[in-house]
Amino acid sequence: MGIGEYATDGAVTSEAVEVDLPVATVLQRCLSGLIDLVVLVVALFLASLVIGLVIAEVSNAIAQSLFVVTLVLLVLGIPITTETITRGKTVGKLTTGLRTVRDDGGPIGFRQAVVRGLIGWVEIYLAQATIALAAVLLTSRNRRVGDLAAGTYVINERQTIRLPVPTAMPPQLAGWAAGADIAALPDSLALATRQFLHRAPTLTPQSRAALGTDLARQVARFVAPAPPPGHHPETFLAAVLADRRRRDGERLEREGRLRERVVVEGERLPD
Repeated sequence: MGIGEYATDGAVTSEAVEVDLPVATVLQRCLSGLIDLVVLVVALFLASLVIGLVIAEVSNAIAQSLFVVTLVLLVLGIPITTETITRGKTVGKLTTGLRTVRDDGGPIGFRQAVVRGLIGWVEIYLAQATIALAAVLLTSRNRRVGDLAAGTYVINERQTIRLPVPTAMPPQLAGWAAGADIAALPDSLALATRQFLHRAPTLTPQSRAALGTDLARQVARFVAPAPPPGHHPETFLAAVLADRRRRDGERLEREGRLRERVVVEGERLPD
């Protein structure tokens, strides 16, 4: 077992903290899609009325061609436009409390919306939703083909987001950690360490010992001086992460006080 196996299905914050975003259920996605379909039908009905009034004097062939063009524009334009403007929402998602996000948990942009819209035309409308439904049922995080191609998935914003419990400082290493020089860990290493400590009780003793030793060896390259001998690798890892969190908190607090002081001094300056 290697560190790479700790790739996460959740989002990762800038501090390399994994956040489990609640994935939308199949039923929620179907309900959202049904609402979007109703919106599309209403838009097509209104568009057909307008087309009928505007081109009443032209041939049926031209009218039919214009209707097909309008259909394509609406089927692609409505979801692409709304998801781009709202960063991941359609009328159906807004109603059901859902949002499309990137695989890393960030908001989607125009590129992701276009990919989802183009593939959605095939897997939802041309295939009568059979391809989309099969993909949602068979893939992780209930993703359709458009999500797989765009690197996205749909979350439920109305469900509480679960944050991991902060790593506590082992008392026996608190004094060492306070005086140690702990450099910034790469996000991937910090995340792998957090996940290992969180999931260590579920591992086999052999895998737990091997991974703990390997992670401690990698983390030790960013720490000086080394901890006192005789401590378990997991104790060392917990101390590093806990002190890293403490120092990050102190840094953010200092930056906050500095911003407040700058604002106050700026308000005192004469106009």
